[in-house]
Amino acid sequence: MTKPQEIDVMEPVEQEFPKEKYDELESFINSLETTKGALIEILHKAQHIFGYLPRDVQLFIARKLGIPGAEVYGVVSFYSYFTTKPSGKHTISVCMGTACFVRGADKIVEKFKERLGIESNETTEDGLFTIKDVRCIGACGLAPVVMVDDKVYGRVKVEDVDDIINIYRRKGAEVCR
Repeated sequence: MTKPQEIDVMEPVEQEFPKEKYDELESFINSLETTKGALIEILHKAQHIFGYLPRDVQLFIARKLGIPGAEVYGVVSFYSYFTTKPSGKHTISVCMGTACFVRGADKIVEKFKERLGIESNETTEDGLFTIKDVRCIGACGLAPVVMVDDKVYGRVKVEDVDDIINIYRRKGAEVCR
């Protein structure tokens, strides 16, 4: 029987991001007066730099702070703001708060899923869209509400879903020209 190979769990599996991004994060961490109690602030900065928090980035942070990778992962997985998967170019957030839900938000999110061929918290194969169902956007008077990136769409109907998707598909096509 062969002995299992020992691996260093703190070594990154692969570095999929340019060194400059890691350098930017390292500079930010080094600029802090103290890193004690700064994990969430550092994770916010890392997600801003990288777009999401894959395992390698989490391990990099753990090494820099001298804490276990499991501690970093525990914080990342606890807070819904943090994501370990890349998001699409456009994030479609459908409010599922009470006011929106009773006015049909469940049907709207289902239509987005059907049209884009993905589930909540997934990204389309072309990387253009990510769907999220969120608890409350805070625009109850406009229920049901959909946000695409930072733009709010109020009183959305199921029939509006295709038009909303097409706006952002066209924007993507314009950038490619």
